[in-house]
Amino acid sequence: MQRKLGRGSVPPSSSNERPGLSRRRFLQSSAVTAGSTLLVGCSTRSQAEDWGVANIPSHAGRYALVTGGNGYPIGDISGLGYHTALQLARAGADVTIASRKADRGAEAARLIREAAPDSEVRFEQFDLTDLASVNAFTERMTSEGRPIDMLVNNAGVMGRLSMELSVDGHERVFATNTLGHFAMTGQLMPLMRDGPETRVVWVSSSRAAREPLDFETMRLPDPYDYGAAYNYTKLAAMELAIEMERRSRAAGWAITSVAAHPGVARTHLIPDGPGPNSMEGRRLRTMGAMFPPAEEGAVPLLFATTWPEAQGGHYYGPTGGPMRSGPPGENDMREAALDPEASAALWTWLEELSGVKYG
Repeated sequence: MQRKLGRGSVPPSSSNERPGLSRRRFLQSSAVTAGSTLLVGCSTRSQAEDWGVANIPSHAGRYALVTGGNGYPIGDISGLGYHTALQLARAGADVTIASRKADRGAEAARLIREAAPDSEVRFEQFDLTDLASVNAFTERMTSEGRPIDMLVNNAGVMGRLSMELSVDGHERVFATNTLGHFAMTGQLMPLMRDGPETRVVWVSSSRAAREPLDFETMRLPDPYDYGAAYNYTKLAAMELAIEMERRSRAAGWAITSVAAHPGVARTHLIPDGPGPNSMEGRRLRTMGAMFPPAEEGAVPLLFATTWPEAQGGHYYGPTGGPMRSGPPGENDMREAALDPEASAALWTWLEELSGVKYG
């Protein structure tokens, strides 16, 4: 595959390569098998006090794909993916934002180009709930052949008050947040696995479920609970981050896989999901002014995406504050996410459901 735009020219000091020990050397010196236990949250906790967007190193010549990203500011509400893409572009990266709504996506890309004129920023339309649309999108991306340095699996929805199904017959939240991202990421592997290093960020939530996943309840919940449906997908994001890192180490992929969450932020999630009459909608009306803005919520995602010391299989988010805010750093995974057999089973099930195998 022909490589483009100087991916290998990024100096180690400004790349995601860990100082003193490249990922390739680490992989060569580590005998980690797919069935072994990956220690998560058991090492020295990674923190970076007062880390902010000014600490993002130059990413000139690098390429990022951010799913979602169309949430440009409307009043005091905006999107995490939009601000993630904006700051990556301001740091010099070329960025593709990919989402379902063409009008919002095109406008978001235009606004980011205005703010970061030296970066190439574009919008690609696809629908995570439709596996045929995911396939068409990944075919376009792989045909271009440009390696992906940063993949932020950010796009997400919260269910509406009544259950909706995807065109493939799956509950809409699961189809968007979990199945679509899994299928997309797997089909983009040719653009990520060969290095020098790709950072894959699976966006989770402080609302992530605490109990182990029941796969069929995720796919077609009965009875349906929009909050539980969302929470299950965010536990799944943790498990997929861990399992992808485990498989990356075993196979020698040049991929570091992490999970991250924004804390609490004013985003489009509630207005576009359960709406103003839901419990979350009422809370947003009465307490919304207390919630940090989306640009603050994006900081932990940017930290997980760009911090050179981020460790694969770990979980990053705000480290304090009454509204789950504060400087970014390592957070504790849900106990249910730390079971390697459960994570491997989730991975295998999603492979069967999507028809996509990683490699």
